[in-house]
Amino acid sequence: MIRYAIPIAVFVVLVVVLGLGLGHDPRYVPSPFIGKPAPHLNLTSLDFPDQRVTKEQLLGRPWVLNVFASWCATCGEEVSQISELAKQVTMVGMNKEDRAEDARRWLQRHGNPYAMVLVDSDGKASIDWGVYAVPETFIVDKKGIVRYKYIGAITETDLRKTILPLIQKLMAEPA
Repeated sequence: MIRYAIPIAVFVVLVVVLGLGLGHDPRYVPSPFIGKPAPHLNLTSLDFPDQRVTKEQLLGRPWVLNVFASWCATCGEEVSQISELAKQVTMVGMNKEDRAEDARRWLQRHGNPYAMVLVDSDGKASIDWGVYAVPETFIVDKKGIVRYKYIGAITETDLRKTILPLIQKLMAEPA
């Protein structure tokens, strides 16, 4: 009887562990930046390569950092949601590990919803921000604190139910 108990116990443990895993949202990955100051940002602008943009220049208003690339298959799926979001808040695009001409071509093809596009040609800034894959989106409040991270292409549902309400809340907070 004991001979059968161990395999059954292992099977039950596996079923419980797998069942718990299936109940989690795969887009949610805990970020060490939530509730903390946004990581350093000092990148050149795609449109004005002689200009650098820092996170200090963005303080005083909520802003959204969206990491994208021309080689990203799913980045184009969220352009309409990013465009909708850009009507409410300053959208900053961070082009990850891309050639400038490829990024420009991608923006021309899909539309450019960003107030500015920053160039992260070597991917170091993306690493500093804890980017796992593109697209990823970070919502930063007026004081420069990361309040939310979204992994993957933003869906219409998540835009309406989570992201836009958070943006409206952050807009109402004092600077």
